[in-house]
Formats: sequence, structure tokens, C-alpha cells
Amino acid sequence: MQIDDGPVRRITFDRPNVRNAMTADVALEIADALTGLDPETHDAVVITGRGEAFSAGGDIEAMAARDETTLEAYNRVRKTLGAVAENALTAPVPVISKVNGDAVGAGMSLTAVSDFAYAADSARFGATFINVGLIPDMGATAMLPRIIGLRKTKELAFTGSLIDATEAAAMDLINEAVPDDKLDERVDNLVDTLRDRPTASIGMAKEAIHDNLGQSWRDGLAQEGRLQAMAYDTPAHDRGVEAFLNGQKPDFS
Repeated sequence: MQIDDGPVRRITFDRPNVRNAMTADVALEIADALTGLDPETHDAVVITGRGEAFSAGGDIEAMAARDETTLEAYNRVRKTLGAVAENALTAPVPVISKVNGDAVGAGMSLTAVSDFAYAADSARFGATFINVGLIPDMGATAMLPRIIGLRKTKELAFTGSLIDATEAAAMDLINEAVPDDKLDERVDNLVDTLRDRPTASIGMAKEAIHDNLGQSWRDGLAQEGRLQAMAYDTPAHDRGVEAFLNGQKPDFS
């Protein structure tokens, strides 16, 4: 990860050779970068990716190398992916996903827990967890139904299919799809607008909005972590990872 601090803290996925895939260490870096934000000195956080992808989600090779119990998986998910979601949702300043390319798996989840998401027209989105026998995580099961609705969430989560940026905007997964060469300008304009507003008030409004969503997202994250830990221990996950590494289509029958 590349972290550039200032009035706007900029977090950049910096593993372009693997399409900015996430490992537990990367998630911990993101979670840490989403702490220590002060409305007196920070206006916003902008998250983006280097290269052609925003983030391709979980690193499948890292998944294949894991040897952990269900409890260990639960603790890892909660302390890494869950921490990213929790810190984004509680950050006292706006968190903006600048989606420069494909955002799938946890990459898509990150857009769901951000306050704003703007994407290049060429970007694609997908809750592709099911393709390796897992469930959506990093806050996706807690936030996606609230953003795009129950049926669309199920469609993405159950099929693992990809959608383009225009469709993502139409279902409110992102705020707007813009031409690739206009993405920086669009996000910079948003940041300029936010800078003209009282950041502390934005943070309080954000807290109030989240607290009034219904069921606590904290409870949602705990449930998500428990179920993901169980999913890691299934044959479907093993088959999905093996198929991915061998360049094959998984057979879950």
C-alpha cells in the first residue's frame, strides 16, 4: 500500500502485478490507514488502485497457503477485513473510493463501506466470492442490502457475475460512472466541495445515519465473520481455489 497523508489522506493499492489483490497484511494496512483521522486536520480519505485494477479481491494464492482452524479464520476475518469495514464506517471524515478499474470481491465490498464511490466507465464490479466457495465479506453482507436492495444483493452474491460501471451506478452501488480520463477530475471536484463544508459536522451526520440504519452493522459484521470462517472450511472453497490456480472453471457439483 502507498499512504500519502495530508488534508486528504490518499490510500493506493500498490500490487498492480496481481491486480491489487488483498492479503491479510494489505487489509491490516488499509484498516490502520483509516485510523487517526481528525476533522481538524483531515478533509477526506481517497482510496484508489495503481495499474489497471482497483482491487481484484482476496489473493487466491494466499488463500491456498492458509492452514487454520475455523476459530483462527474467524479471528483473522474480524481483525483484518472486518476492521477495514468498521474503520471506514466510523471514520470521522468522508471515505471516497476512486475506482480506477475492476473492483471485485473485497474490492467491491470496499466501495460499499465507503461514503462515496466514483468509477471509471471501464471498471467492472462483482461479488465473486461464490466462485471460490465463500460469502461476501469486508462489510458487504451488512451494507449491500441497504445500498442496492435485497434482491440485487442476492443476485450478485449468489451468481458471482460481473456488472459494468453504468449498471453499478444505476443500482446505486456507486455514485457515478465517468469517462476514464475524467475520474481524477470528478473526485477532485467532490473533495473540493467537501472541503467547503464543516468536516466535523459531516462526521456527526455520518455517525447518526449509520446508527439509524436498523440492525447494528457491528452485529452484521460479527455474523459475516462467523459465516465466512465456516465457508473457508468447506470443500467448495478448496475446489474454487484449486480451480482458480489451475486456470479452470470450478466444479461445485
